[in-house]
Order: sequence, then structure tokens, then C-alpha cells
Amino acid sequence: MPKIITFGEIMLRLATPGYLRFSQADTLNATFGGGEANVAVSLANYGCEAEFVTRLPENDIAKACVSDLHKHGVGTKYCVYGGDRLGIYFLETGAVARPSKVVYDRAHSAISEIQPGMIDWDKVLEGADWFHWTGITPAISQGAADVCLEACKAANRLGVTVSCDLNYRKNLWKYGKKAGEVMPELVACSDIILGNEEDAEKVFGIKPEGFDAAATGGTIDQARFQSVGEQLMARFPRAKKIIITLRGSINANHNTWGGVLWNGSTLYESPRYDITHIVDRVGGGDSFMGGLIYGLLTYKDDQKALNFAVAASCLKHTIYGDFNLVTVAEVENLMKGDGSGRVSR
Repeated sequence: MPKIITFGEIMLRLATPGYLRFSQADTLNATFGGGEANVAVSLANYGCEAEFVTRLPENDIAKACVSDLHKHGVGTKYCVYGGDRLGIYFLETGAVARPSKVVYDRAHSAISEIQPGMIDWDKVLEGADWFHWTGITPAISQGAADVCLEACKAANRLGVTVSCDLNYRKNLWKYGKKAGEVMPELVACSDIILGNEEDAEKVFGIKPEGFDAAATGGTIDQARFQSVGEQLMARFPRAKKIIITLRGSINANHNTWGGVLWNGSTLYESPRYDITHIVDRVGGGDSFMGGLIYGLLTYKDDQKALNFAVAASCLKHTIYGDFNLVTVAEVENLMKGDGSGRVSR
């Protein structure tokens, strides 16, 4: 059973019911979520040993969060404690031409005040096969960026595979540094790099010629993204695989979904899924990353690993909440072409 460590922030998610706007809702649905925790939940569902590392306050909300992770099979024994609060994000789910909205309330969260030396990374990474981080973590604070780099360097030293999801969030980079200043040193430590169709451009200025993510009309030429993989590998020679998720947005409820993987010599293209009735797209990229890590560790076949990741994240769009609560059998069934949704009896 492979052992995967993920590091980042988990938050309390407060979402309006259904498609209500913030101004309409008099109740909010409470769940938990965050990029690296979402990846850990996916991997635990697939039977991997998944450990999520973060810094949490010592209060009842954090206890409920830890209990929720344990319910989904994710370990938290390497978490550290201190600080005053768990971050919160508020979600208003969009519909048709109205996009979803996220409002963050995560200033002074416990992990934003983390400092190097608080986590013994050699101990955490002992016996691990994989370490995963996202661009959200170094965006939180200088301390979080420093600890993430500390973890990446320890993983490199110990021979642990490192993956990153570039995950650019413009509303988070507020502590005086830009993503382009902080991310290169971290990405240089990574063996596997994931981004969406915009991340490489937003962080590194790398994009396919003539591509406009806001005007896809639901159709994206996947082959055009080989150039993105080539440019990222040239800049970050440690990287062995570059993966780009490709979302064609027809409206808030109807997207096309796929991805490409560049391994330095071959561009692999996934099937394209037409997702016509999205239940919840938050966590879609994280579900892709969880599926990709599982696929690369299990199949040793880049095409099958990519197909598993895309199918897993396609299914996530049908599940409420941040976590992708699907099994390997369900993902492989969709990979085989069974998307009928017929009742399983």
C-alpha cells in the first residue's frame, strides 16, 4: 500500500443551499475542504495510506475537522497544533450564466502563522512514497511558503516523489510577494507538475499561442498544450511529467472536461467528458490530482493514469462537497465507457 503525504490548509466550508445567493440564504451548509486534504481523501478512498499534515487550533471546530478526515480514512498524526482559528470559505454556487463565488475568511488562521522547524519533515516523510503540495499553501503567508519549501527539500533529499498543483489563486497572494517570486524555487523541487489551462500563464507567463481560457465555448484543442509541457520542462528540468487539466466552460452547469500529459517525449490525450448537470465543481482539480497520483503509482502507464484521473474528476462533478467520494471500481467502470448512470442493484 503506497504512502502519500499531503501538506496544506483545510478550512470550514460554509455554502448556501442549492443555488441560493448569499443575500437569499438564512442557513449555510457546513463541511470541510482544502486542496491537499481533498487529494488525501481521494487517495484514502482508493486504498492508499494517506496522511494530511497541517497546523490546527486546539478547539472544537478543529476537532470536528479531524474527525471528518478520520471518517474518510485520512491520517492526521503529523498535524501540529497552535494558533487561534481554522480558516473559513463561503461558497455561493452559480447556475447557467451566473458563476459561482467564493469569499475567503482565512486571515490569521493557524496554518498562516506556521514557521519553519514546527514540523519534523524527516519523521513525517519516513517510509513515504509521495509528497504533494499546491500553490495555495505558499500563497497563504511567508511562513507557510517557507515550511512548504522545507518539506519539498526534505522529500528531495529522502528520494520521495514530489508533486505540485500550481493552483493559482489571485485573491490569496496578499502578504507582499507575488506567485512568480515564490513559486519557482518550490516547483523546481517537483517531479510531477499539474496545472489547469490558465495556471502556467498566471504564474510563469507560459501559454499556448492564441489561447483564451475565457472564450473556449466548451471546445479546447488538447494538442496545443504540448508547448506548455515543453516550456515548463525546460524551465524545471527535475520535472518528469507535466499534466494540464482542460475545462471547456459552456455555462456554470455544463462543462467539457479532459486533460493532457507530457512526459518529455509523448503527449497523451484523455477522452473528453461532456458534463451537462454539474452538482459541485469545487475540488475538481484536487480529485484529478488524487486520481493521477493513484494512477501513476498503480498502473505504471501514463495513458491509463491520465484516463483514471480524468474519469475520477468527472465523477467528482456529481458529488456535493469538496471531497471526491468514489471508489476505484466506479472510476474504472466509467473509464470502460459506462456513463449511463443506471441504478446498480
